[in-house]
Amino acid sequence: MARYTGPKAKIARRFREQIFGPDKAVEKRNYPPGQHGNSRKRSKQSEYSVQLMEKQKCKYTYGILEKQFRGTFHLASVAKGVTGENLIKFLEARLDNTVFRLGIAPTRNAARQCVSHRHITVNGKVVNIPSYQLRPGDVVAVREKAKSLEVIADSVAQLAGRGKWNWLDWDGKEMSGKFMAYPDRDQIPENIREQLIVELYSK
Repeated sequence: MARYTGPKAKIARRFREQIFGPDKAVEKRNYPPGQHGNSRKRSKQSEYSVQLMEKQKCKYTYGILEKQFRGTFHLASVAKGVTGENLIKFLEARLDNTVFRLGIAPTRNAARQCVSHRHITVNGKVVNIPSYQLRPGDVVAVREKAKSLEVIADSVAQLAGRGKWNWLDWDGKEMSGKFMAYPDRDQIPENIREQLIVELYSK
């Protein structure tokens, strides 16, 4: 299954944000990578370049490639409501992202792996598709035989309910969480200017 596997610090420095989590490299060198990254004479970005960078940042943040991203944007554009907000809501409703939000895995990449390795169930059935779109009322849980896995047990012990997200309800005893509703845009902490992405796809 395709996903980005290159150097994360380099990508985070490109956007000057710790989009993959705390990163000392980004803190120490808060400028773009490359031999001209720290140059004061950087050309002014065009409108298209700014929009493209925002889309790329969103894709890297949620760990998806162009085909899936474009498909999610299409769903957002035909759904009721504001297209940009719908896009972020649908990305948040992905199964791998929800596993990450619940604290079952420490990162989105780790959450994707948990899902792919069949450690996660939705409404009692094993789902191994990271992009699976959750709906309000769906229950995401760790499979019984996977509860003893060290990586999952450690993550749950340290991170479960990490943000106490309003749209998720975590049950520590059962190691399961309920997707209560699509989150409002102001509840989602990611620093993404989704309107720029809408403008990019509208060209």
